[in-house]
Amino acid sequence: MRADDLDLRELLDFQPRGGVIRLMGERAILFDAVALGLLRKELIDTVGLFAARGILTRFGFAHGWRTGEALRREHPDLWAEGLAGPHLPPLWGQFVLGKNVRTDGLGEAPLVSTSWHHSYEAEQHLLMFGRADDAVCWTTTGFASGYVSFKEGREVYFVEDRCAGKGDAGCHVHARFKEGFSEEALERILPYYRAESIDLALQEVTAKLKRTERKLRARREELGMLGREDVDPAGTVTRSEPMRRMLERARVVAKTDSSVVVSGESGVGKERVARLLHGDSPRAAKPFVAVNCGAIPDSLLERELFGHAKGAYTGADAEGIGLFEAANGGTLFLDEIGEVPPQMQVKLLRALQEKEIRRVGETRTRPVDVRIVAATNRDLAAEVAAGRFRRDLFYRLRVIELRIPPLRERPEDVLPLARFFLASLARSMRRPVTGISAQAGELLKRHAWPGNVRELQNAIEYAVALCGGAQVKPEDLPEELRHAAPAAQVRGGVRPLEQVEREAILGAMRATKGNKHEAAEALGIGLATLYRKLKAYGEA
Repeated sequence: MRADDLDLRELLDFQPRGGVIRLMGERAILFDAVALGLLRKELIDTVGLFAARGILTRFGFAHGWRTGEALRREHPDLWAEGLAGPHLPPLWGQFVLGKNVRTDGLGEAPLVSTSWHHSYEAEQHLLMFGRADDAVCWTTTGFASGYVSFKEGREVYFVEDRCAGKGDAGCHVHARFKEGFSEEALERILPYYRAESIDLALQEVTAKLKRTERKLRARREELGMLGREDVDPAGTVTRSEPMRRMLERARVVAKTDSSVVVSGESGVGKERVARLLHGDSPRAAKPFVAVNCGAIPDSLLERELFGHAKGAYTGADAEGIGLFEAANGGTLFLDEIGEVPPQMQVKLLRALQEKEIRRVGETRTRPVDVRIVAATNRDLAAEVAAGRFRRDLFYRLRVIELRIPPLRERPEDVLPLARFFLASLARSMRRPVTGISAQAGELLKRHAWPGNVRELQNAIEYAVALCGGAQVKPEDLPEELRHAAPAAQVRGGVRPLEQVEREAILGAMRATKGNKHEAAEALGIGLATLYRKLKAYGEA
């Protein structure tokens, strides 16, 4: 039998009653191509692109190597002929090999230069992920490398330089003996064939999952110290009705792909809201990438966002991906968007409109799929009116705006947030601090918090570090809080009834050293009323 006469039926042995199929003497299983595509997607989503590629490449290599072993054993005549290999993949629907150009593998010419068409792997990648940025026939190149390595008795590696999975007309590969590659090329190729490289990637994924699990467990513990009414369903600590309304709106918006501008004063927690938008979205399993546009020099911002080609500037010894590509499939958070210079605003607008970017030093564009969440403490509408921010970019970004109220507009959030930070910081700093005294709590509520939530967190960290007991006392707080201005009075020096009542109740609690029964009796009110009032004051 010649290679041209190969017939799959002659290579297969069906034993339906025994539930066995044998291919060239080895047990085989028929798989639906879409099922393999779903396996590919699951691997990428679970362990990341690098580890998934390594697993599938090594699987292909083992398949190719064992195919060579089986062919030599079962069909020694075909093996001796040396031409059977290219005829096998089409028989089981893997790909169709084009014209095969073979050399002696010496000098500059590759050992093999060929193309293949109808790659099931490229087809499934396009189906599951759309067009890729790089070649995707990982199992197939692994198969070819394994088969030819077995046949040659030396390490041979196939490299795909064109691929239908990234939009090329077809797939093209070249192969060299290991020693025919440069050191730089081997550094790119070999990790996908080495188990230790994949193991390391999987270990990193496992470690990341464990860290995430620990953080979630700690957060559950912290939230457990708060009342249920203090915790929004999104996991944000709040009692404030305006804050709750904003978060409800955010959860609705999160389900869409619309661009969002999160506005608010510095320190109110804009990145926190951006992460909530990502975490509640269909993109939650993909990257969340944050960048402070105001912290990057204008001259570097373009390549930070869009990446660069090798040799694009002095010192660019290798190509680099930008933050748009890093966030592909996920969310890109552009903090301090109002700081972006005018020339970059034009390029940013194009990237958002066309959903593609161009690396610095390249002429071709690359498609990107990102959801944009921008944040600013500036009035962007005023910036547009002043000519400092492009109107078209403003409307492109601000499809939806979420305003976070400053902390002074939601004083009922101060104590719940303070307790949340205290629990977290006491654990991380290994300090035996478990609570905040009534007097210290009163000072926290009286402060104006110009630095918002960030200032509050810093104040609690200061207090936890200095606290000598189990409770934070006034003397443990920063000086500016100890001298906070008293609550506002109405005209004529008459204090509001609510304020008088609050001071009376808290004074009774101090006088009875926190004994609620004695305090209620001294005030002439019921215990249930006292509990309700303390809860309203954040003292329950």
